[in-house]
Amino acid sequence: MCLIAFSWRAHPRWPLALIANRDEYHARPSAAAAFHADAPGVYGGRDLKAGGSWLLASTRGRLAAVTNVRAGPPSPAPRSRGELVAAFVRDRSPAPVHLEALASRAGDYGRFNLLLWDGTALWLATNHPRFSMSEVAPGRHAMSNGPFDAPWPKASRAVAGLSAWLDSPASLADAPDPAPLFAALADTQPAPDAALPDTGVGLELERFLSPPFIVGRDYGTRCSTVVLAGADSIRFVERRFGPEGAVLGETDAALPRTPA
Repeated sequence: MCLIAFSWRAHPRWPLALIANRDEYHARPSAAAAFHADAPGVYGGRDLKAGGSWLLASTRGRLAAVTNVRAGPPSPAPRSRGELVAAFVRDRSPAPVHLEALASRAGDYGRFNLLLWDGTALWLATNHPRFSMSEVAPGRHAMSNGPFDAPWPKASRAVAGLSAWLDSPASLADAPDPAPLFAALADTQPAPDAALPDTGVGLELERFLSPPFIVGRDYGTRCSTVVLAGADSIRFVERRFGPEGAVLGETDAALPRTPA
């Protein structure tokens, strides 16, 4: 996952509302969002190369999402960041307890930002430059490939798009139309050079990676996801893309929340 914007306890209908884009090489095999046969109640896409995921929710009212932290050359690590997402949604412990157990082995993974919702509280953890964890304050936030809430242009645009929808009457419907949220995620406009972050990958690549939605032949946005978590259910809508942004399919599911 490379871009996440979300609202936490800042809307009367949706305690947690999240929009996200996953950017990846198109050749990397992935499964579309679905219930996982080996993990009852767990829903989302799956990385078929390493077995983990970038964004998962569960009927027990849990959610996890991960982004990599871009800071120069990739950090060598023996374990896939997608494991972090799968491990949490299958677990039953509160988010801070889960993160405390992760702290001693966080260095086994590449640089990451990890967002965890246990149905009650929302927590953030990172292992760059060192492991830290904190509870997320109510409000509207973004998480991309840098520090949490860093004002990168793509992050700011995603938060603005999410906020515009949340502040509209349409967001109060029981089954709202997610089209405006997907439109916010579909923004392909590069950021001006003066606004680009410097993550050590060079100006040309910074430009290519700067829009919320990345269009490329070999690498680009593979899926856009909207998650709306209410008191009784979690709506999970995933739209999938191929090379050059070709639409491959969409899945729209309502997950009933059951007691943990």
